[in-house]
Amino acid sequence: MENTVLHRAETRGHANHGWLDSHHTFSFASYHNPDRMHFGVLRVLNDDRVDAGMGFGTHPHDNMEIISIPLEGDLEHKDNMGTHTVIKKGDIQVMSAGTGIQHSEYNRNTDKLTKFLQIWIFPNKRNVTPRYDQITMNETDRHNKLQQVLSPNPDDEGVWIHQDAWFHMGKFDTDVATDYKIKKEGNGVYAFVLEGSFTIGDIQLNRRDGLGVWNTDAINLKATSDNAEILLMEVPMALR
Repeated sequence: MENTVLHRAETRGHANHGWLDSHHTFSFASYHNPDRMHFGVLRVLNDDRVDAGMGFGTHPHDNMEIISIPLEGDLEHKDNMGTHTVIKKGDIQVMSAGTGIQHSEYNRNTDKLTKFLQIWIFPNKRNVTPRYDQITMNETDRHNKLQQVLSPNPDDEGVWIHQDAWFHMGKFDTDVATDYKIKKEGNGVYAFVLEGSFTIGDIQLNRRDGLGVWNTDAINLKATSDNAEILLMEVPMALR
């Protein structure tokens, strides 16, 4: 396929802080790769593992849409807006940092790891009022199909952000195929394999591989293993 960028799992940036083991698809913190700054407005895709009882102390963000997707275990969230909650597998968390937010994220379990994706999206509006939201999705609704988990519209399924972006998650049996149609002209889609393997077009993708595709109306994906899980992130390709 033309107009693609392929990021194999083993080529990602890696930082092991002991309590935190993080793989960076795009440049982040001490990992800087000028060829991997972003995919359109998708700025950060971190695959994090947090040890029991450890976490991120209170720290600030501004003018970024931040999405957390737990993959295993629980993550306790506190922020300066008064939010104190826990997110777990099946939940989707979103923060619009806007004019500024401070928060902490901890694995409060004493006996098990927490694994989650941390995703940053450049917003299409700056200096919005900060907000927090989280929802619990019915994971059975993504069996052999794509379940929408994020959009620009508060009335749609999933959480919403200040950007013309749509996220979908799916869990597929071997040889099940589906098409994903781009929702807005000028958008591309970044596919990230959570578990198992897929083909997109003629490209084989394995666990934690990422593939960005743009200048297309649709992509076709096919599971090539059982219990294959994928996250699709459709985002504008033009930075505002």
